[in-house]
Amino acid sequence: MSACTLNNGFLCKHSLFGGLSDAELDEVRLLLDETTYPKGTVVLRQGEPNSTVYFIVKGDISIRKHAGEDAGSAREITVLHEGDSFGEMELIDIQPCAASAVCLTEVNAITLSNQALYRLSCSNLKAYTLIIMNLARDISRRLRSTDNLLALVSSKQQEAGAAR
Repeated sequence: MSACTLNNGFLCKHSLFGGLSDAELDEVRLLLDETTYPKGTVVLRQGEPNSTVYFIVKGDISIRKHAGEDAGSAREITVLHEGDSFGEMELIDIQPCAASAVCLTEVNAITLSNQALYRLSCSNLKAYTLIIMNLARDISRRLRSTDNLLALVSSKQQEAGAAR
């Protein structure tokens, strides 16, 4: 990994960094690493530990999830692109990865580790708090979307049951 060379203009376009001043973005940028992953790389594996959030600078990532112990039955649940992030849940709940992340193309990403986030909490509580609030908002948006999908599936199942 190498230090982040991206400018504040790129960072402020990402929802996680919303509301941060240029000075705060400069401070956060020092905590970020920049990495390139070849096509086919498994960046995160469901069930394994993760302590990093990833921001896609360039490329596409497949998010795959399997039910139970059968890792061979993994299904793609979404494809993430430039500007998207993944790995946030593990920063909050300190649980194993909820899904796997696989590079569909070469991927350039910046990362923020749990340790770096902790260092930020010690040096700039305001910036840390804004990032955590933004993170909570992103997770909440995803949960709302999942709730809507579950309601749609449930409705379709009820319709199919009534038609029998």
